[in-house]
Amino acid sequence: MDNFLTIIYGSKQTVFTSKEIAILIGEKNADKLKSKLSYYVKTGKLIRLRRGIFSKKDDYDKNELAVRIFTPAYVSFETVLAKEGVIFQYYETIFAASYLSRNLKFKENKFTFRKLKSEILINQQGLINRGTYFEASKERAFLDMLYLFGSCHFDNLRNINWNTCFDIVGIYKNKMLEKRLKNYFEKYAK
Repeated sequence: MDNFLTIIYGSKQTVFTSKEIAILIGEKNADKLKSKLSYYVKTGKLIRLRRGIFSKKDDYDKNELAVRIFTPAYVSFETVLAKEGVIFQYYETIFAASYLSRNLKFKENKFTFRKLKSEILINQQGLINRGTYFEASKERAFLDMLYLFGSCHFDNLRNINWNTCFDIVGIYKNKMLEKRLKNYFEKYAK
């Protein structure tokens, strides 16, 4: 195995953009990088998932793929709330916050990207670093939902840390969201 593959396969990351690969292997020449990537895809050492996005194996992390399709992005909304037991509905779709709104289908995977203002999107308060991607805490995902959709139904708000919500809500710079949060707190925190 050459140095290129040693670096890629040695990473705990499962999904890479061509720019990330260029940085990892120190390749500054775009034509050489394109040639190397093409060679490794043809020989089966890399899998091309989308234009400019590659994986080293078939069982790549779907959340990693989601945040690399449109960056900056982080996993949030129903994906986090269902995982944390705040909502009980099952979704096959992975929901992410990004700089634009899109619905994509890739093989058997569905992705929904919801647009947030860049100052909210890049603020790391309430985000959890999963090592290879960022994911909203349940409180941040809860606030993301209230911010975009106003009043929502949540099945179980007992595990929400209201103090954390009140700490995070300022990043949205939205008085209506603060009012909504206060209403949910008064109704469900008791």
